[in-house]
Amino acid sequence: MNRPDEETLRELLGRVHERLSRADKVDGESRRLLAALTQDVERALGHAKATGLTGESLERLEGLAVRFQIDHPAIAEVVRELLIALRNAGI
Repeated sequence: MNRPDEETLRELLGRVHERLSRADKVDGESRRLLAALTQDVERALGHAKATGLTGESLERLEGLAVRFQIDHPAIAEVVRELLIALRNAGI
């Protein structure tokens, strides 16, 4: 599988934000976690070695996908796509 480029990762981040903004009743903790992880990804995209994103960050991102699955499946889907893209990029 091809490694996603920075543009693809940014597009996925944009989709996460867009779907989150359309979602009703997303709890504050989930929003805060997603915002922190988004910042990590943004920092990682700004550094060749992706120093802003850790294995723990990826685990939290995966946990958010699971958390959103029942009430917000569209958000869960794009979070999983982002997670896969990040792993494929070696981040």
